[in-house]
This record gives sequence, C-alpha cells and structure tokens, in this order.
Amino acid sequence: MTDSEDPNDDTQYHIAVGPDEVADAVLLPGNPERVDKITALWDDSEEQAYHREYRTATGSYEGTPISVTATGIGSPSATIAIEELARVGADTFVRVGSCGAIQPGMDVGDLVITSGAVRQEGTSKEYVREDYPAVADGEVVSALVAAAERLGYDYHVGLTMSADSFYAGQGRPGVDDFRAAGAESLVEELREANVKNIEMEAAALLTVANVYGLRAGAVCSVYANRITGEFRAAGESRAAETASLGVHLLAKMDEVKREAGVDRWHAGLSIE
Repeated sequence: MTDSEDPNDDTQYHIAVGPDEVADAVLLPGNPERVDKITALWDDSEEQAYHREYRTATGSYEGTPISVTATGIGSPSATIAIEELARVGADTFVRVGSCGAIQPGMDVGDLVITSGAVRQEGTSKEYVREDYPAVADGEVVSALVAAAERLGYDYHVGLTMSADSFYAGQGRPGVDDFRAAGAESLVEELREANVKNIEMEAAALLTVANVYGLRAGAVCSVYANRITGEFRAAGESRAAETASLGVHLLAKMDEVKREAGVDRWHAGLSIE
C-alpha cells in the first residue's frame, strides 16, 4: 500500500482532520447545515474542516471540550466518520438526528433516546455477524436522559430501527407507488415489537462503537409521526442541546469515576 492510499495518515482522508483537532466526544448530525445550529448553543467553536459531506467544528459547552462532525445521510458515510474520528482520538459519539416515530403517544418535536437498535442497515454486517446486538452505552443513555430531564424536554427511550433507505426500506412508497416486499406490514410489525422509531444511522454507530470499545448513543427529534402521517421539522435544537448537555454530564461522570476509583458510572454516584 502506498502512502497516498493509507487511510491512517495523520490528516484523515475523508473528514480531513488530524490529531488535536477534535475533542474526545463528538456529536454526529447528518446535515452539514446542522453544525452551525449546534455550535450556536456552545460557549465557543471553530471550524476544523469541511470536505464532502463531512464538516467538523470543535469548541466547548459549559466548559467541556466537544466536537461535531456532519456525516451525511446513511450508515456507510457515518461509519467512515466514526472510523476516522476514532483514529485521531475520539472515544465518545452521540448521533444527533431526526426520525419517524411509530408508537402511540409520540408527538412531532419529541425526542427519542436510543437504547438499542434493529440492524436493518447493511453497513454493520460488514463488521460483525448479524446476530451481534447494536446496544447504546449505558452511560451515554443515562447522560442523555438526565440532560432531557434537566432541560424539560419530552422524550422517549427505547429501540430504534435503522434502515438504508428513506423510502422503500422504511415502508414508504417509491416512484409510481412502488412498494417493496413487506412494506405494507413493516411499520406495524416494528410497532408490535415495541420499536420506538425509524432512522438511518444509529444501528451502525452502536455496532461499530461496541466492536471498537467506544461509547456511543443517539438522540433524535421526531419529524414524522408514522401513525398520524404528520411530517414537520421540529425539535432539532432540542436534540442538539440535549446531546451537548449530555456530553457535559458524561465529562462529570468521568470525573466522578476517577475520584471513586471505578470503571463505570452507576446510579449510586452523583454527578452534581
């Protein structure tokens, strides 16, 4: 392999950042335009790179170092970002996105915090066998729940289904009302299995993070209610703020762990 083909160079091939340009914790929205909306909530920030769909900024929130990298749409591009961010030192990842809710009592604008994911996307299968679970890190879930509670935002915690397709793979009609096999029953089957929402990146993020021993989780704003048919961009800033505060709380958890001499934060430890 020649140097020009080596993805392990200091400056990463796709995301165009190097060591010391990202914090340990990185938020992962899809849309590059969300980077400005996220960093507007922080104390300060500076753009580090913008290459293809990958836009990265680093700053601080409540004094805690934090970064954000836009990953584009879908698990393949998101996993490239995770790979390259991990190579330059990041170890905690929080997806910040949008989703479709499929359970009763979930409103447009609510937040969904992922505890685990159905691996309907194909990227994670490139890493590990299909029966390997996609599970969010418990500390990340706890921090996101605590953040949503402190901010007073309505939220739900549970399983997410990640698909590779916005249309056919999520049971929506394609061109000329094309319907993929199983599309008519997909959402109902997921609902009966107590899956909360559908999106396109969480399963791969959680799977790859677990394979590599990294922390990961996801918080998404409900844009689509698949029961009522309502679709509206709402709650984007809530997800961003919850994720940012969640990273700050994770830093406090880490400090408490160091002081207590333990490896994992648990409910018996305070983060006040």
